Amino acid sequence: MKTEADSNDITEYPHDDNSGPYLCTVCDKRYRTKRELSRHRIVHIGKYKCIECGKCFILLNGHGYTHSGEKPFKCNVCRKQFIQADSGERPFKCHVCGMTFSVSGYLNGHMRVHTRDKPYKCDMCDKAFSLSGSLNKHMRIHTGENPYKCYVCDKTFRETGHLKVHMRIHVGEKPYKCHLCDKAFNQSGHLNDHMKVHMGEKPYYKL
Repeated sequence: MKTEADSNDITEYPHDDNSGPYLCTVCDKRYRTKRELSRHRIVHIGKYKCIECGKCFILLNGHGYTHSGEKPFKCNVCRKQFIQADSGERPFKCHVCGMTFSVSGYLNGHMRVHTRDKPYKCDMCDKAFSLSGSLNKHMRIHTGENPYKCYVCDKTFRETGHLKVHMRIHVGEKPYKCHLCDKAFNQSGHLNDHMKVHMGEKPYYKL
């Protein structure tokens, strides 16, 4: 059992362990690098303590919303709500292609594009994915789940992107404009079909 004195001991101790060689002596969690352990230490020594869960932070920011379930920040484009607002900062950079990310976890997921690692496997077919979110979206094909609902006509969709395209029908938005005439379309595929008319090709239409 840890005493209060023990809890102040946050010295790094390397250990030979597959789950991570660097051990936090407060909670016994292990990390792969010293940097990860240093970030974790903030939980124990941060200036501000959450009265709900006891975790400490340099700044509490929106942590309290994780307990209340409140999501006060709404995206003006997709209407989805979030716990925290996007600051626009992207300090995590991919050393391969130069893309930047706001969260280190996003960078970790992105790196699988380069390594072609696909650890998330569907247990109903032979497909595999580099991101857990991609697997979750794929599973809706098997389950038939359509969680995204249009608030105008109640039509449902498997992905938020599909709902976003659908909403253009209601609002009359046509962002894809032909540079050869004055026609505009609500989907890029429709513009591509239209361009074949200018190029002398016969457009393909589904029957």
